[in-house]
This record gives sequence, C-alpha cells and structure tokens, in this order.
Amino acid sequence: MTVKDYEEIIGKRMKSARFRHSKNVAKEAVRLAKKYGADVQKAEIAGILHDATKESTEEEQMELIERAGIELTELERSSHKLWHAISGSAFIQVELGIEDEDIINAIRYHTTGRAGMTLLEKVIFIADFTSAERDYDGVDKMRKIADKSLDEAVLEGMAFTIADLAERKLTIAPDTFEGYNEASFLKAKKKK
Repeated sequence: MTVKDYEEIIGKRMKSARFRHSKNVAKEAVRLAKKYGADVQKAEIAGILHDATKESTEEEQMELIERAGIELTELERSSHKLWHAISGSAFIQVELGIEDEDIINAIRYHTTGRAGMTLLEKVIFIADFTSAERDYDGVDKMRKIADKSLDEAVLEGMAFTIADLAERKLTIAPDTFEGYNEASFLKAKKKK
C-alpha cells in the first residue's frame, strides 16, 4: 500500500482535525527523517498512521489489542489514554498487515517513548510534539531543540511529559521514566 492508501483508510476513521494532525505529523516525520538519516518512507507511514485508533471506542481498542495478542500491564490497562498508541500498533498489524517492527514500535511508543528507542521511534515521538498545528506552551522551544539535536528533543519531550502528567496527578508510564533516565544518562555521558 502507498501512503495515499493509508491516508484514505485513516481519513474515514477520524474527524478532520485529527486527520490534519496525522498529515502534519507525517510531514514533520519526513522532514526529521531526512535531517537525521531515518528511513523517510517508514517515517511517513508511521506518521500518518500513529493516531489511527485515537477516536475508536475503548471496546474497539481493547478488541484490537487482544486480537494482536498484546498483553497489557496493570498500569496500561488502567490508563486508557495510553491505549490508542498500543491499539494503533495492533491495528496496523491486524487490519493493515504491516509487519515492520520499527513502524509498529514507532506507533506503539509515540506517546510514552521508552529506553532503547530506534531512530524512527525518536522521529515519530518528536514529530507528534512538533507538528505544524501544535500550539502548546513550549512548542517553539521544542521545535528549536528538534532542529539542533533529535536526542536533546527526546529528552526535552520526556521531561515535558513527566512534568505535565505529574502536575495533573496522572500516572506516568514506566517506559517514559526509563526513556528519560536513559536519555539523561547519555547526555551526561557525552558531556564528560
């Protein structure tokens, strides 16, 4: 399938604002992939599909997760906001037949990040933070960091996520903590 085929499929699954966001993430993912040497085609595909199940019901998401054989941790099961990334990775496997682990993981971890992220995973994680329609406090800073260093942007993105969730007294995925700790450790190691 082509990116246009995927656009057509997900365009029917979401409202226009979400579809515009997905197209913007795909565009930003392509830009970042070119800048940092990631696979451009995979970046565009993962970008357009990253929120494929964001507007699906919880029942639909859980069914996809189960059909893909994904076992959720207790924290994941209770954190419904994490489901769309996990069910999105299930959707592309079960419904679209995508078997590329890098694309699957880029979608699965686009909200939490994790330790050991691949280049594509980092690109999608940051493209979702910096897509054209984003206007949260700090987005301009994030875009500047992303233009200088993808790894610095990942660290900034994880710090932002942790601070935001902590301020709202929401659970924080262990993957995010592990990814933050790894990114912070690598930054400190580079300074030596």
